[in-house]
Amino acid sequence: MTGIIEGITSRSLWGIDLGGTKIEGAILKSAEEPEVLFRSRIATEADKGYQHILGQVEKMVDQMRAASGDQNNRIGFATPGILDPKYGVMKNCNTTAMNGQPMKQDLERRLGRGIEMANDADCFALAEARYGVVRQQFPEAKVVFGVIMGTGVGGGIVVDGKAIVGLQGIAGEWGHNYLDESGGPCYCGKTGCVENVISGPALEKYYQRESGAYKSMKDIVEAAANGTDAIATRTIDRMVVFFGRALSVVINILDPDVVVLGGGLGNIPVLYERGIDELRKNIFNNRLDTPVVRPLLGDSAGVYGGAFLVS
Repeated sequence: MTGIIEGITSRSLWGIDLGGTKIEGAILKSAEEPEVLFRSRIATEADKGYQHILGQVEKMVDQMRAASGDQNNRIGFATPGILDPKYGVMKNCNTTAMNGQPMKQDLERRLGRGIEMANDADCFALAEARYGVVRQQFPEAKVVFGVIMGTGVGGGIVVDGKAIVGLQGIAGEWGHNYLDESGGPCYCGKTGCVENVISGPALEKYYQRESGAYKSMKDIVEAAANGTDAIATRTIDRMVVFFGRALSVVINILDPDVVVLGGGLGNIPVLYERGIDELRKNIFNNRLDTPVVRPLLGDSAGVYGGAFLVS
């Protein structure tokens, strides 16, 4: 990286998405004008351990320093787990080398600047609220719930443009609410969690249990749409019904202005059709006014959300 990029100032926002396979850095012009002025990715190489991950983060920050003339003293991080607000260590990270580590403290010491951290679902919701679909289509929205439905089920809450992390760092974690006993034991220690019923792996497991054969979610969706596989149709029916039941709990508690539906399963059209019908049946109201929409930012939502943590 050579030369300072034009437009970067002390008001610019720095964000890093600390993923299991890649670390992405971005610099936005400002909170008011969130134009992307710098963006880069490097490998996380998480298999080399915690200290190596910290070193890779430092490499990314060095790139950002070179691009900006170091006009910044705070960075926002999207993480694959949660920083425990009470004990200051990471938990629930699928990049397991991070669990139990005082990552915020270690990064602040290593980078010589203050940082803010939130999990990737919080950052997804924050990015779509302040830069993506909510900003573009629902600019007056005050409360936004961001849904992740893919290999897991998670969520993030944004109120007045700020991510709500919560006392224990678990705000928005609807994926580990109880939904149905048929989901079976969850890795979290409970049984019947939302994630164990309507995540991609859970639905694939249900299909395999019912049919005796494995199919990917992509193939299940295609077979159900074509009407060529009764068990695939039943699997999609299961997803739709339980999606409506699970999300209705969130709507009843938060009553958000917008729900943004992200993750791989968020691309399945039936969720925006029959899924909304099921949601309407289950909420505590005689109608559903809440828009449920697709995101705009793709896999860069995390890094943009990270940047907005420090705005």
